[in-house]
Amino acid sequence: MPTTRVTIQTEDFDLGREVAALRADDPGVGAVASFIGTVRDRSEGLGVSSMELEHYPGMTEKAIEAMVDDALFRFDIRAVRVIHRVGTLQPLDQVVLVAVTSTHRGQAFQACEFLMDYLKTQAPFWKKEHTPEGARWVDARVSDDDALKRWGLASGNAGA
Repeated sequence: MPTTRVTIQTEDFDLGREVAALRADDPGVGAVASFIGTVRDRSEGLGVSSMELEHYPGMTEKAIEAMVDDALFRFDIRAVRVIHRVGTLQPLDQVVLVAVTSTHRGQAFQACEFLMDYLKTQAPFWKKEHTPEGARWVDARVSDDDALKRWGLASGNAGA
């Protein structure tokens, strides 16, 4: 059974180090797929000077671990690493890392995309963007809910 590791942290992360640790001592790895999400300087037409991410410690990790368990069940993957940052972040800062190892690339790509779709809609994070017009909470997007539907899952976070 692959080691599943989920970390919520304020510190930045290093992709190369995380991927090396994920593949270490596993000669069956034939593919690594990864995704890094970063803070943009614009959102919905407004400049963004910073973003705050909040979560419920313990509950968030447990929810993401359940997502990883689902990915391990759905896809032929060997290991997963998820890091999500919290606190105040600036444009260009890294926010999230999802890395997946598999024997073949197709399963790695699919599992990575599945986990990101799941994270965007199901992980208990709250985002507040700071713009020239003041701070605003980021609402769920219909496009994120739609992305989750292709995996046979419903979210409904963005409303009707």
